[in-house]
Amino acid sequence: MKLERILCPLDFSEFSARAFEYALSLAPRYKSKLLVEHVLHLAFSAYPSYINPEATDKVSQGLSAFSREQLKDFLRKHTSEGIEIESFVDEGDVTDTILAFAQAQAVDLIVMGTHGRHGLDHILLGSVTEKVLRKACCPVLVVRKPAHEFVAPGDSVEPVHLRKILFGVDFSTYSERALLYALSLAEEYKAELTLLHVMEDFPLHKDLTAVTSEVVQQLERLLPPTARTCSLLKPRLRVGKPYEEIIRSAREADTDLIILGVRGRNALDLAIFGSTTHRVIQKGPCPVLTVPL
Repeated sequence: MKLERILCPLDFSEFSARAFEYALSLAPRYKSKLLVEHVLHLAFSAYPSYINPEATDKVSQGLSAFSREQLKDFLRKHTSEGIEIESFVDEGDVTDTILAFAQAQAVDLIVMGTHGRHGLDHILLGSVTEKVLRKACCPVLVVRKPAHEFVAPGDSVEPVHLRKILFGVDFSTYSERALLYALSLAEEYKAELTLLHVMEDFPLHKDLTAVTSEVVQQLERLLPPTARTCSLLKPRLRVGKPYEEIIRSAREADTDLIILGVRGRNALDLAIFGSTTHRVIQKGPCPVLTVPL
């Protein structure tokens, strides 16, 4: 798995600061360059004909200078030596600017923070993080304030404690690409990897034991021959709603990271994204890595 460039958008909230800790901890492990971007979204830019251009430029320049100082101060307080970091302050629509920057910089991973679990939290997902998740061409690691974390900021020796990974498999081409990331991370960190397939509609005329055996064999066939005998690989089958079973399995196993393959951008794919990936991110007990096709 290539992670030469990691992007962490920062808005100076506690959520993006937490995401930065993850990006900061993963970068040295993969010898990655860490790119930090703050995006200025100026409300009056939508009404250019009503605003004096000189006044607009002056405000924009002042805010840009202030943001650069903020970013410099943040990095000075939160960054240790030995990690290559480049910082950027850009202006425009937040989502579009992040996506354009990621593409222009050939970013291999975006690490983003998001709010908590319930209530109005979906508004944040809908406004920035979820749009990036839907449209990004590279994997996105979403970090909120989880019940179970795999980064310990105070541990300078080994801040990343990635011991258990859960990978949701639906036997599609989407999950095949995501499996490569799951196998790479599991190998890098010597982590236990659970391959979980959830059947929403179980055939009542079939025996559960027989179906489980068939699914386990399918899961094992996805693996390269060298990985099939690894004792840290755990094929699993559950019956129920996919997002509920993924979350339940992650909680029961004290999972550190959930990995999901995500689909494209047509109407059906967006509905599937909203019904599974969104809920796992919003309600799950740990960070979630989404891998697009």
